[in-house]
Amino acid sequence: MATTRTAHTVWEGNLLEGSGVVSFDSSGIGDQPVSWPSRAEKANGKTSPEELIAAAHSSCFSMALSHGLAGAGTPPTRLETKADVTFQPGEGITGIHLTVRGTVPGLDEDGFRSAAEDAKKNCPVSQALTGTTITLTAELA
Repeated sequence: MATTRTAHTVWEGNLLEGSGVVSFDSSGIGDQPVSWPSRAEKANGKTSPEELIAAAHSSCFSMALSHGLAGAGTPPTRLETKADVTFQPGEGITGIHLTVRGTVPGLDEDGFRSAAEDAKKNCPVSQALTGTTITLTAELA
């Protein structure tokens, strides 16, 4: 069964001096402020589209990797994934780097790296972001 998740943003003012609020409608987890300075400079307690992409990518990748490992008979005990989304003003998103550290009984480093590469290629968020260079560092804990 297909699912649809919804968020919306209300923006007021121009790009450089304005600000907005992103609301997570489907989950109801709350509202998060956004602004150009929080996107292009320091976060200062506000989020950005890139941070939201990083959250989506790290969680989707972790789910895909967990599923792949379990399907191969080596379910993980723990996966910790960080996604670094780089934004260059005037250019856009220039890359995403995933870093995953896992505890997977019965699996060696090569097997883990291979499973992580497969998850990077096949997780739905990675597939949605195919226009962006995605790199990966994977290691066992």
